[in-house]
Amino acid sequence: MSPVNESPWGPAEHLRTAPAGPLRDPGMASETRTVPPEEREPRPEDADPPPAQSGRSGSSGRGRRAGRDLPAAVGVGLGLGAVILVSLFVYKPVFLGVIAAAVVVGLWELSSRLAERKRIRLPLPPLALGGAAMVVSGYLEGAEAAWTATALTALGVLVWRMAGPPENYLRDVTAGVFAAFYVPFLATFVALMLAADDGPWRVFTFLLLTVVSDTGAYAVGWRLGRHKLAPRISPGKTREGLAGAVLFAMLAGALCMRFLVDDGTWWQGLLLGLAVAVSATLGDLGESMIKRDLGIKDMGSLLPGHGGIMDRLDSLLPTAPVAWLLFLAFVGSG
Repeated sequence: MSPVNESPWGPAEHLRTAPAGPLRDPGMASETRTVPPEEREPRPEDADPPPAQSGRSGSSGRGRRAGRDLPAAVGVGLGLGAVILVSLFVYKPVFLGVIAAAVVVGLWELSSRLAERKRIRLPLPPLALGGAAMVVSGYLEGAEAAWTATALTALGVLVWRMAGPPENYLRDVTAGVFAAFYVPFLATFVALMLAADDGPWRVFTFLLLTVVSDTGAYAVGWRLGRHKLAPRISPGKTREGLAGAVLFAMLAGALCMRFLVDDGTWWQGLLLGLAVAVSATLGDLGESMIKRDLGIKDMGSLLPGHGGIMDRLDSLLPTAPVAWLLFLAFVGSG
């Protein structure tokens, strides 16, 4: 995934200079040569903003779907939806396996991009093993077991990296602990929701509200978006789109809490929808920030028309603990 050499804030420079090796004239301070764009070191600011995807918070403009294979995106989206719904409502442990698999693939994508763009080497084996353990222990034994697994995973990252050279040890383990919290730790809250008696409906509500929030943001932003929400992070998102996300999510939340979640009420759904819209938008902006720093558009290419697994989890991961906490406050642990 090579970055596009055009800055979203202005024309990218097409020529740069760099040292050309040994000096021909001892009296010269340096000698330079012209470096074509394809040879120069990519910079985060040279990357195009991540393309607008269905449901991102307020994508303005009519042509931002360019570059995406829409039929493939629709087909993959329907396929993923079918797998999620069938596993969620037929046999909960199968859906637990789906969560664990998504965590492992997401960690692999993040590890690959950090290695390619920043030369950061994540200790992937302890992260993958520990990440799966977090999810499973949270479902089987509850939150305390999940926190314990998280701590042991962080310790495993520190120990595993000791087998390598001491150079960049602190950088690699810091990134490893960040990855442990960013992907499996946040995903564990989905397993905690699943463990309740009405767990499938809680998880379904959480997923549906996130999708509805994204869809509302895209629909309203595409039609009415004029004021940028965070132009330096994601220029396509607008305040009008955020308002659409909040409105759609609150309406869907009121219906879901009233009819799908045991002992839920409509006003709780309004608050849940508001919180989901805000956290989903922040999650999307957070991953946009990471991708800008790395100078890439997508975290992977596993899902045609969508990018990678992490490009689908960006809104879901930070929303999971928010939804779990509100379910706990409103209707208990189940």
